Amino acid sequence: MKIGIIGAGNIGGNLTRRLTALGHDVSVANSRGPETLEGLAEETGATPVPAAEAAKGAQVVVVTVPLKRVPDLPAGLLDGAAEGAAVIDTGNYYPQQRDGRIAGIEDEGLTESRWTERHLGHPVIKAFNGTYAQDILERPRPAGDPERLALPVAGDDAAAKRIVRDLIDELGFDTVDAGGIDDSWRQQPGTPVYGLRAGAEAVRKALADASPQRPADFRG
Repeated sequence: MKIGIIGAGNIGGNLTRRLTALGHDVSVANSRGPETLEGLAEETGATPVPAAEAAKGAQVVVVTVPLKRVPDLPAGLLDGAAEGAAVIDTGNYYPQQRDGRIAGIEDEGLTESRWTERHLGHPVIKAFNGTYAQDILERPRPAGDPERLALPVAGDDAAAKRIVRDLIDELGFDTVDAGGIDDSWRQQPGTPVYGLRAGAEAVRKALADASPQRPADFRG
């Protein structure tokens, strides 16, 4: 598939490494410009592009930038994506540690991904937000392996969610359907599933055990 990755930090960089290794056509962008991605491009064969061009023709777009930077993304970012493109949001809200207070999340009660979705103007699928970046490289396992990790995946668009779950399976991980974007609080920071390295059964239990009250450490 043609995949655009916006953000080349730990998660974005390692997804670039794995997805190119699997044979996908990956374009990658960051906030500093394509010339700063030459090393990653040489390592992986990905194409460095300006952020405004990362989604052009892409069947999957990964948005993996700090939450406070989402409003700074180029207007019409997803206009050139392929019809029916799946947009993956890996973001997390860290009000005290990084992002500052975001009114839509704190006052309106929006889930982090619903807030991001509104800024992007496109439905998103929440995935990889609680995944350790190094696990993307080091912990893929074949289907059926008892040590295979499972990742929660939330989203409202069933077709896009299927694309994302199939891609995660190809990357070497199981998935658990975590419901719609309004249910995605179950995998936000401070919940039992966030950062959990476990199989599908344990992930389902962790999602079920989540509390809708945001922990004090993750309130602004």
